[in-house]
Amino acid sequence: MRFKTYLQLAATASVLVIGPIQPSAAQDAPKKIEKIGLMVQDMSNPFFSAMTKGAEDAAKAIGATVNTQDAQLDLANQNTQIDAFIQQGVNLIVISAVDEAGIEPAILRAKEAGIIVIAVDTPANGADAVIMTNAVQAGERSCDYLFKQMGGKGEVLLVDGTPIQTIIDRIAGCKNVAKSYPDIKIVGQQASKNDRASGLLVTTDMLTANPDVTGIFGMNDPSALGAVLAVEQAGKAGQIKVSGVDGSPEAVEELKREGSPFIGTATQNPAEMVRQAVKVAEAIAAGNTPAETTILIESVLVDRENVAQYSGW
Repeated sequence: MRFKTYLQLAATASVLVIGPIQPSAAQDAPKKIEKIGLMVQDMSNPFFSAMTKGAEDAAKAIGATVNTQDAQLDLANQNTQIDAFIQQGVNLIVISAVDEAGIEPAILRAKEAGIIVIAVDTPANGADAVIMTNAVQAGERSCDYLFKQMGGKGEVLLVDGTPIQTIIDRIAGCKNVAKSYPDIKIVGQQASKNDRASGLLVTTDMLTANPDVTGIFGMNDPSALGAVLAVEQAGKAGQIKVSGVDGSPEAVEELKREGSPFIGTATQNPAEMVRQAVKVAEAIAAGNTPAETTILIESVLVDRENVAQYSGW
């Protein structure tokens, strides 16, 4: 299938209902979304910069304002930010939660104040809905491509991340695919802090313990690009292939760099997540509580052959 067809598929979202539907803010919701509070995990990650741009575009389209807050991967920060949004009288909170269970009491406080809460990128307990990438699929597609490019055999490292559901699902997807490759052996798995610096550190550590590795999966692009640097510093660029998840601008540039160990990335669309979150919130504000509370956006594989056709973030 041609890449443009994949892009068309990725533009559509599949819907999945997971567990009991949480109480909705619909009964107390405003009739119009005028103030949006966006909460991101870590603004140093370009993924969340793209999410911010999507929020600004969506707010402009409906005549609303948007206030973006950076949690810096700290649950306490997100609790404080939600309380501030309640005081500011926002109508909608869009949150990428640092801790999906830990943030629930703050989300419930917001909903008691009549604020609609939509989770993006990863679930958040108590939210009215969640819009995110099909993370299991992303892990499967990135690792399936990696294993194929390894010739279906060899030792693999997994650069893991913080224990939020979307990252857990990507790693699970990778391990699902590994079951179909009997000659692929996962020999190491360590958690990064989702960024390039920690990706470099944990990969360097794992490569020291596993010198015969020929493949590395990074659960997001920053960690995968950190792994690329570790591979190159070890003088193993010709031996080891690396894949990631995000479809970030940095990953696109790396795919175009001659001689890079980085071979592919399974896409996410952070801006689209927020745009869909605002649409769902508008429906709730109009009194139409969604029957489906989890919307999954398809992930597609970008590699050296189709990167020129990829529209990016």
